Amino acid sequence: MARHSGTVRVTHWITLAAFAALLVSGVEILISHPRFYWGETGNVEMAPLFALPIPASRGSVPTGYGFVLKDQNGWSRSLHFQTGWLLAFTGLAYTIWGFAARHFRRNLVPSDRPEPGSYNTLQRLTYLIVIFGLFPLMFWTGLAMSPGFVAGFPFTASLLGGQQSARTIHFFATVLLVLFLFVHVAKIWQAGFLARTRAMITGRADRMESA
Repeated sequence: MARHSGTVRVTHWITLAAFAALLVSGVEILISHPRFYWGETGNVEMAPLFALPIPASRGSVPTGYGFVLKDQNGWSRSLHFQTGWLLAFTGLAYTIWGFAARHFRRNLVPSDRPEPGSYNTLQRLTYLIVIFGLFPLMFWTGLAMSPGFVAGFPFTASLLGGQQSARTIHFFATVLLVLFLFVHVAKIWQAGFLARTRAMITGRADRMESA
């Protein structure tokens, strides 16, 4: 029984791999300065909006710990930047295909009479928020933290309240995406992890429970 199209499967696995790489590299970047601010600027001389209770990889950052972690900023920033563009182009391809193939209308827009085995209303709304809300917000705030990009397009940061505001929003959007991932995996586990995973690989499934 058909379950997922080839486009959905390919973009799903690329997105998963890219998100994992972004999460790991993002944590490494965060460790260099685990303090958050609001506005255009933020530094160790300013009171933070809030701070994460973890050690930093820079001795100049006050964290309350008597040691610093190894600085991994070089490779993590490079990986984060490159993977971010991979995810952006993957999301763009999926979005264009989704509208052209009426995928969003059939499978994600809430319906009074959903097909058997399809997503329920809450799941559909959640996926729409993630696809058209959180992921674009992540990309926007990521660009707003880039000095080179903001120099050419200053409104990307100013509309968010400044580059430090963009960083803070980026962090909370990441937290929401991680929470979504946990709930998503939990639903897959509830519906049958092996069957659901196999369906996302092969495109076919024996059972049509939604996850």
